[in-house]
Amino acid sequence: MPYGQGTSSLADILERVLDKGIVIAGDIRIDLLDIELLTIKLRILIASVDKAKEMGIDWWEYDPSLSSRHTGSPLELENRRLRAELAALRHEQLGEPGTVAPPPGREAGDGTFRGPR
Repeated sequence: MPYGQGTSSLADILERVLDKGIVIAGDIRIDLLDIELLTIKLRILIASVDKAKEMGIDWWEYDPSLSSRHTGSPLELENRRLRAELAALRHEQLGEPGTVAPPPGREAGDGTFRGPR
């Protein structure tokens, strides 16, 4: 159906917008006595998920608060790995998890050193 003829329902318009995508851009400036106090730049893209993926936009797939498939950032993964290694070393060194070997000459009264709290 050509664009100039007939009537379109809200569903038709929404389907067309999501299929093609639409960009809304604008700036808001607040000045007081010719002194710029605040500038807000708005860029809004409205599109379907499929159209956004076609354009290379898929940030929601990697956001931990939005995706159940998110496995963590590289820093989170490294942190987990290092904590596991540290726990294994502590367990290997003293035979009990959560304890740390004391620095030389700093043994506690019972022979264990648990570090600062």
